[in-house]
Amino acid sequence: MKRIFSWSYVPVYFLLLIVLPTAGTLLAAYLAIFKGMISWSDIIIFTVMYVITELGVTVGYHRMLVHQSFQTNPVVKFIFLMLGSMTMQGPAINWASIHLKHHAFTDDHEDPHSPTMKGWLHSHFGWIFSTTQEEVEEARKTFGRKFYQDKLIVFMNNTFFLWTVLGFVISYLLGGWTGLLWGGFVRLFFTLHVTWSVNSVCHIFGSRLFNTTDESKNNFVIGLLAMGEGWHNNHHAFPRSAFHGMRWWQIDFSGYLIRGMEAIHLVKNVYRVPEKVLAEKAVK
Repeated sequence: MKRIFSWSYVPVYFLLLIVLPTAGTLLAAYLAIFKGMISWSDIIIFTVMYVITELGVTVGYHRMLVHQSFQTNPVVKFIFLMLGSMTMQGPAINWASIHLKHHAFTDDHEDPHSPTMKGWLHSHFGWIFSTTQEEVEEARKTFGRKFYQDKLIVFMNNTFFLWTVLGFVISYLLGGWTGLLWGGFVRLFFTLHVTWSVNSVCHIFGSRLFNTTDESKNNFVIGLLAMGEGWHNNHHAFPRSAFHGMRWWQIDFSGYLIRGMEAIHLVKNVYRVPEKVLAEKAVK
């Protein structure tokens, strides 16, 4: 069976997702530590690009598209899908379909990236290179059919690489070659590994606030880095919830942004889990 882009493309995909971001991060660290080649503008470009593109995944791809935790207008939807695409984690419909399959078979043998089935490395990024084209197409047919009814989603899905490249172009325009290094490659390294850690780390390390049939865990560190996605046990207990932080101390930057957008009427029909339901499912 063919892999996601056929076997001939696996080395290219490995180069784009693993080699180049890692090499760029090591180069940036070397230049900063030994050559002093880093400025406040580089740090700001990295921080801004990391935050907005990570939110593109957490708020856009995940809570808006996959779980339909809220509704919004086409402009806001476009912006979030564009920012999510800049993380190079795949076209929106592919990403959403695979994620819905993960929820349907969490920590089962059909889960695309369960560490309990095939180990940590597979769940972190190995699954990307072992998933076949047929499996992706089947996931789209089974879980992603509804997304094809939205012309904007289809357009953003089909123009995925354009927005990925745009993320690097913006970084270069803002800061030149060092801006490209920090806002492009270093930022990509962190967004990829932080998102992958939700699939891997958050099914191994952490605590559980709610009873679920899987091994999902709440992890404070990933919660911070992944804009609230690290409260993974909470999410698996209530997948449609717009808010993953279920306690005041569970920092959820994505949830805060959704609340803010709701306050100024940029989003509506925001889904909240009733307190009674939270109490019923809580670990005693």
